[in-house]
Amino acid sequence: MSTTTDPSTMSDNPSSRGLSPRGVMVASVVGNTLEFYDFLVYGTIAALVFPVLFFPETGDPAIGVLLSLSTFAVGFFARPVGAAVFGHLGDRIGRRRALMATLVIMGVATILIGCLPVYGTIGIVAPVLLVLLRLVQGFAVGGEWGGAVLMVSENGDPKHAGRGTSFVQLGSPFGLLLANGAVLLTVTATTDEQFAAWGWRLPFIASAILLIVGIYIRLRLEETPAFKQLEAAGAVAKVPVADVFRQQWRALLLGMGATAVVFSGYYVFTIVSVTYLRQISADSSVVLIGLVVGSALSIPVILLTGRLSDRIGRRPIYFVGAAATAVWGFVFFPLLDTGSPFVIVAAVSVGILTWAIMYGAQGAFLPELFPQQLRYTGSSLAFQLTSALGGLVPVVCVALLAAFDTTLAIGVFVLLTAVLSFVAAWLSPETAPGKAAARD
Repeated sequence: MSTTTDPSTMSDNPSSRGLSPRGVMVASVVGNTLEFYDFLVYGTIAALVFPVLFFPETGDPAIGVLLSLSTFAVGFFARPVGAAVFGHLGDRIGRRRALMATLVIMGVATILIGCLPVYGTIGIVAPVLLVLLRLVQGFAVGGEWGGAVLMVSENGDPKHAGRGTSFVQLGSPFGLLLANGAVLLTVTATTDEQFAAWGWRLPFIASAILLIVGIYIRLRLEETPAFKQLEAAGAVAKVPVADVFRQQWRALLLGMGATAVVFSGYYVFTIVSVTYLRQISADSSVVLIGLVVGSALSIPVILLTGRLSDRIGRRPIYFVGAAATAVWGFVFFPLLDTGSPFVIVAAVSVGILTWAIMYGAQGAFLPELFPQQLRYTGSSLAFQLTSALGGLVPVVCVALLAAFDTTLAIGVFVLLTAVLSFVAAWLSPETAPGKAAARD
């Protein structure tokens, strides 16, 4: 039996000196968007030009692609570390301070990537520095998501946590829109030679502007009333990470399992698709259009499923999303093989929508699996430990394609992760208010 503070006793009203719940929501959405922009712009550019710029002497183009995508995965391995560190800070000293730190660290790392010399200039030092900065990016984003959703849920009505946190979840499609919009704009405004020479740097360096905006917004946030009450009651966890693994290990495993297909589907439909089209000599820039269209269409889906999760529960949303992603994993690549720009855009867009179904409920579901004083650490670890494995998805898919020479292998991989998420959601308690079972 864990020692917990009953979440129902926590105040749902904002501080009289802080922003209103709507203002907190806007601030969280903007900050989360900026962090996702910084993290996601890397994936697209890594697939487009990093094999040539940072890994040119592999002797095999396929190896160069694998190495480039491996640097994308490296950032995910640092995310659980960031979740543990910033989760500890967020549960010990407050959500606001942890969120400010993640923003600054991420912004500086992204700007530095845009200033890196390439392999032709400094040799092996270039990919080494790239990997180090990617690790810093992953470390920072590891603490962002949990704090952002808690900042909203702890300032609002728990009966509408799904609706409120679904707005924070918009940070991902907004970030993807900004990232791929910036890359698409740069690609269309430059020749292939110009993009490879200097154009790829612009989306990274542009993060300086976003960083200033983000700092200004987050300086206006105050600590959440729920955390202040935890402090006043002397109920703040002393070692949150240890408490999660010791007391909440089952919730952690269920949260990780439920999140598995969210990551596998997302990165198959966004990152793997770019690499695959390049391998079959199709126009990979069409995927960028699909990502922009799909991200825009996902916005109302995320808001709708977040709201629905308050009314019908979190688990049914996961069941539907996992099933839809599993089916689309088999349909997706045959549609890409058509080579039709319209079909490719439609395929990518629908893929993103299957992900959005679950993502809308996730911001409320994962934190609610944990007691109040462990929510930053618990939800962050559940999300980011799975994301560390999710970062391997592009590498695994390229390897499966090389080994079996059929995209059916990738479809089976997505199916297996969907089954895992379905089972984990089935075994999880329903956490929506009015439907939640008593939690130990």
